[in-house]
Amino acid sequence: MANKPQRRKNTNTNNRNKNNNKNNNNRNNNRGRNNGRGNNYAPRPKVEYPKEITYSTQLSVGQLAELMKRNSSEIIKFLFMLGNMSTINTTLSDEDIELICMNFNVTPHKEIIIDEDDIEEQISNRVFDEKDLVSRPPVVTIMGHVDHGKTTLLDTIRNSHVTSGEFGGITQHIGAYQVSVSGKKVTFLDTPGHEAFTAMRARGAQITDIVVLIVAADDGVMPQTKESIDHARAAGVPIVVAVNKIDKAGANPERVMSELANEGVMPEEWGGDNIFVEISARNGQGVDDLLESILLVAEMQELKANPKTLASGTVVEAKLDKGRGPVATLLIQQGTLKAADSLVVGSAYGRIRKMTNDRGQELKTAGPSMPVEIIGLNEVPQAGDVFMVYDSYKKAAEIAQSRENKKIERERNATSARSLEDMARMISEGDVKEINVLIKADVQGSAEALKASVEKLDVDTVKVNVIRSTVGTITESDIMLASASNAIIYGFNIRPTAAIRKKAEEEGVEIRLHNIIYKALEELEGAMKGLLAPVYEEVITGQAEVRQIYKVSKVGTIAGCYVTDGMIKRDSGVRLIRDGIVVYTGKLGSLRRFENDVKEVNQGFECGMTIENFNDIKVGDVIEAFEDQEVKNDD
Repeated sequence: MANKPQRRKNTNTNNRNKNNNKNNNNRNNNRGRNNGRGNNYAPRPKVEYPKEITYSTQLSVGQLAELMKRNSSEIIKFLFMLGNMSTINTTLSDEDIELICMNFNVTPHKEIIIDEDDIEEQISNRVFDEKDLVSRPPVVTIMGHVDHGKTTLLDTIRNSHVTSGEFGGITQHIGAYQVSVSGKKVTFLDTPGHEAFTAMRARGAQITDIVVLIVAADDGVMPQTKESIDHARAAGVPIVVAVNKIDKAGANPERVMSELANEGVMPEEWGGDNIFVEISARNGQGVDDLLESILLVAEMQELKANPKTLASGTVVEAKLDKGRGPVATLLIQQGTLKAADSLVVGSAYGRIRKMTNDRGQELKTAGPSMPVEIIGLNEVPQAGDVFMVYDSYKKAAEIAQSRENKKIERERNATSARSLEDMARMISEGDVKEINVLIKADVQGSAEALKASVEKLDVDTVKVNVIRSTVGTITESDIMLASASNAIIYGFNIRPTAAIRKKAEEEGVEIRLHNIIYKALEELEGAMKGLLAPVYEEVITGQAEVRQIYKVSKVGTIAGCYVTDGMIKRDSGVRLIRDGIVVYTGKLGSLRRFENDVKEVNQGFECGMTIENFNDIKVGDVIEAFEDQEVKNDD
């Protein structure tokens, strides 16, 4: 009994000794690992921050922090100090990334990854060595009002400036031709005016270097003259003015200069940037001076291209010839095109079987700025399509097939290309810094007031650019300009026809219609802030043409109508449109077919209508029915 307590005591002492030794060993080990920083902290490895980062797509704050091996909170704090409220998921623009990297002494490199099928992107990102670049001929488009002498001028230039070595061939209309002026070449696009010019721009083709604006001295500035100026400005190319028909009685060049100055095309003599040349396209007077002026403007632009690379460029015209198959006129913009080259043109492809110039002469090679006609494609491309030469026919066929598949997929998923809501979203994401707007109004005063008010809008770094402001209803030319410039059309107190609305839908152009200026401005400002959230959207249900008028004493004026588009519904809102201008907006009073009241009348049927509290209806007027539909708020 006496020994048991002793054994227990020894056991406890041994345990205590073991524990003490263990604790001492742990303390010694920790002391060694912590390098004297205390017992409660693990050692912190030294972080090597990268001096450079590489990225290819848009980055969020979190993704950038990961690349820089920093905490997201450091970047969020830095942005907060700049006045930008951000979270870990905020998408950063390239400018933001550059600013953040600069603050943390990191050099950013953006890697551009180009899809092999995206030949447009490949062409725009091509970089050439300066020593390989040579001067190239300017590409010129002549634009102006109908009957002001465009075709005559093109013919005069062609017939009088083709070098002797080029005679003997049969002149062919291939949509473009090249002439020699003082030993230098100039390429002219022989297109049907600004419609084709804009259609090419709408498809992304920028092929014109200089626009010659032809204005008749006895007629002055006309509607198409103004449209041509708008298109040239939207394309960002210099304008040379040819004042034509100076040999004609009643010619007044001074008036032309004054009228163009009012449109912003200022003559050099008056302190402006535009060269004015007086010519007579019919007898050739002044045409040489015009060509010298074109060469002067081209010299100032320092136009260059690389003739040593594989050829690329744009389709000017294309057609299906019964005897030769698909025929395309190509304008070479880089490189040298050779007979038997394999190429992709839009989503078409082929090997060149024959290449000719505008004189019908067969060519083996063709350099930058030269227009040529080729045969050998598998299908007809579209004007404005780009082309690119590949090393092998097999490669060209693969690329073309892939592009065709993607094109079909895009068409299936096609939506309005650039709506105001899209712009609001893109602005909020930092993708858009400018909104292009085209204004159409019922009277000049409204057009000017809306233009002035719109241009005063200023939201952060987003600005509004009014590319055209005119009186009258919306035309097809307006739609094409808006399409080419990614613009939104604002109509004030005017209504587009059903055909124009359909064209706008096809081109992906949005039309916004208003009759109160401040509402249009509120809507636009909301988009500029990236906060647009419309509650209601007006939907046009149909249009009817007034063909007969019946005046009934107790009822008022009954309009005998023919429904030309959509359907007219009872209780719809209606507008009375006369010559494209809204005369009255109100509510449909009654809707009848024969002796019966009806709920709706479809396209192709006749009906009788009255408008509540309005009787000034005339034969030829258009009655447009509309209703407001609630738009779901996705925010």
